Amino acid sequence: MTTLPLKNEIALPEMAFEIGAHLNFSKAESANWAWLELAGSVLSHYVVDRHERLAGLLRWFYQDLGFCIRQPYFSVEAADLGTCISSRQGNSTTLATVLMLLAKQLDLKLEPLLLPGTTVLSSRIDGVVKYIDPMNGSELTRHQLHVLVRGELGNGVPFKASYLKPVSLKRLVSRMIHELKAGCIVSHKFEPALECCNLLLQWHPDDLNLNRERAFIAQQLGCINVAAADLKHFVDNSPHDPVIELVKMQLKELREEQEIYH
Repeated sequence: MTTLPLKNEIALPEMAFEIGAHLNFSKAESANWAWLELAGSVLSHYVVDRHERLAGLLRWFYQDLGFCIRQPYFSVEAADLGTCISSRQGNSTTLATVLMLLAKQLDLKLEPLLLPGTTVLSSRIDGVVKYIDPMNGSELTRHQLHVLVRGELGNGVPFKASYLKPVSLKRLVSRMIHELKAGCIVSHKFEPALECCNLLLQWHPDDLNLNRERAFIAQQLGCINVAAADLKHFVDNSPHDPVIELVKMQLKELREEQEIYH
């Protein structure tokens, strides 16, 4: 698989289409044509009142176009933006991204919030803040957002103010790549999963957990030297991590495996 250099200046949906095509999950040209058709069609839903404009967008998106959750949810197809636009099915992140981009066509601002385990959208019109579930278009209360967080992290976790802070496009695309990687691992597509780690490390070279994940994926592919190098990097740079002893054991086993191959 050839290397794809990721730029810091991000254009959506083009960059997501490029990533999907690079990983052989979708065709950028087909995805772009599907997007242009949507982007042109949504303009007919422009009305003066912004509250009515948003309500009309949501009705059109979910009822008329039929955008919905893809099953299985934790799949490459759900996490790939090109596939989401073409099939009108996705996960919370891809659905949120399509809706955000269509809202922009209507001069509406929907901003992505990355909660643990799910992505939601926030809207502020005339000082009124609404939180939207991108999987069905329903409005969420602060309490419901906390329930989503507790469902992911446990009942005792607090609701952090940072959860309500909109994220950059870079962080949004990073989440997409993480979810593509997870979908690859679930379906045992380890080569594209490895490339997802490589892409993420371009933007997040100091994220040692990515090295540990890449080591696991490389081991599944039989790339023992790569796996051992990543685990050694983790051990050398994160000596106080709670899982360090486990990682040291994994590294020892890999080195023994290396000796067997040699």
